[in-house]
Amino acid sequence: MSHINTQVFKNYIDGKWQVAASGDVYPNLNPADTSDIVGQFQDSDRQDARAAIDAAHAAFPSWHSTPISRRAAILIRAAELLHERADQIAEELTREEGKQLSQAKAEVLRSAGTLRFYAIEGQTYSGETFPQDDPDMVVYTQREPLGVVTVISPWNFPISIPSRKIAPALITGNTVVFKPSTDTPLSGYRLAEALVDAGIPAGVLNFLTGRASRVGDVLTQSPEVRAVTFTGSTQAGEAIHRGASMTTRLQMELGGKNPLIVMADADIDLAVDLTIKGGLSLTGQACTGTSRVLVDGAVRQSFTEKLLQRVAQLKIGPGMQHGNDLGPLATANQMKTVLEYIAIGKAEATHLAGGDRLSGDGYDNGYFVTPAIFTDVTPGMRIAREEIFGPVIAILAVDGYEEAIRIANDTEYGLSAGIVTRDARLAHRFANDIQAGTVKINRTTTGNLVNAPFGGIKRSSTATFRESGRAGLEFFTQIKTVYRGV
Repeated sequence: MSHINTQVFKNYIDGKWQVAASGDVYPNLNPADTSDIVGQFQDSDRQDARAAIDAAHAAFPSWHSTPISRRAAILIRAAELLHERADQIAEELTREEGKQLSQAKAEVLRSAGTLRFYAIEGQTYSGETFPQDDPDMVVYTQREPLGVVTVISPWNFPISIPSRKIAPALITGNTVVFKPSTDTPLSGYRLAEALVDAGIPAGVLNFLTGRASRVGDVLTQSPEVRAVTFTGSTQAGEAIHRGASMTTRLQMELGGKNPLIVMADADIDLAVDLTIKGGLSLTGQACTGTSRVLVDGAVRQSFTEKLLQRVAQLKIGPGMQHGNDLGPLATANQMKTVLEYIAIGKAEATHLAGGDRLSGDGYDNGYFVTPAIFTDVTPGMRIAREEIFGPVIAILAVDGYEEAIRIANDTEYGLSAGIVTRDARLAHRFANDIQAGTVKINRTTTGNLVNAPFGGIKRSSTATFRESGRAGLEFFTQIKTVYRGV
């Protein structure tokens, strides 16, 4: 049921919850029912961003010298609070982003797990000692924090993505300025709130909401900012990259055009299941989502028929209602973009199903679009090359593995890729041949472990650093080499 939440959520800067200097706020809307206002959030400006950076810069020396066991204890307590509050946060996440409630709760619990992982793993992250000829000298390296880190996160995973950035930054002794997506600020607020309630010192974590046009350049270009970690569109990430100083470390997790190859020997039911999970279960709104399915011509007809049968059975509706498979698109702009690409697809390829905005009872106030399936897609078509970020599946026919791998690699992106085959040798070849940072064999292209590295190649990611796992700690530290006489 729709309702209006008049609560005004504040920024958290230098240990205080406070309103934006301008006094401006904006509403956070439920994409399943835009008459439902989730809350009012600060539309911060340059003055607020500047204050957050100054607070983080001032807090850095003290946090750097704080024993790592104390830093870990705060992360663990914050994880406990997220777990205790998981039901409430999941409901709020579903209301502001649209995904199914079960998926939202899984995301909150995953975020708690991320905080726990880095609380433990960060305490084992150390330097090296080096053998040399002088018996009166010891040579070793130590890992040190960078300083102020800006965290900018997207709307599609509004609590798990910032968790995997903030946790390694904090455990390694950095201070953080965190700006969540304007479209899903409440989930980020709840993450910041858990860390505040867990005892994070003033200035160590600063949280502000607002439009990137008002705060973005301050957060990414200020000389006190030593690193920027960003997840979002390739265009936005490249703009940050162009504007940042050469002394600012950058971590960009960007777009994808992820292929799933279905070989002639594949389990077709499994291939269909993976296509739906990877391409549609999050309404297509995942950077690792399956958007191209390259199907061997020998099984294309049977695959397509089974896919259409399964898609026709999917239920579309609000994430708060049990039993729905797909929720709404997250924003009005995203729905507009998806519908434009569906129109492009109808002009380019053979349209088999879906692609309509739903209307009528329960749909009129939401951003609901039925899954669109296209076939006879060729590699040069826009729906085969450009990231859509919605429930759109493009089926491309291929003649054997060699053609499949050539077409799969013919893209500016390289985030995630999968293959469905019973041939173990072919699976091994695929892992070596595919140009992607994440490789899935008989698994969906979406999803990654908390304890394993995540990232892409080409225009999908900056090349030097990975997120998640032990590798996720590297970005937030620098190496100092020490020569010590004894």
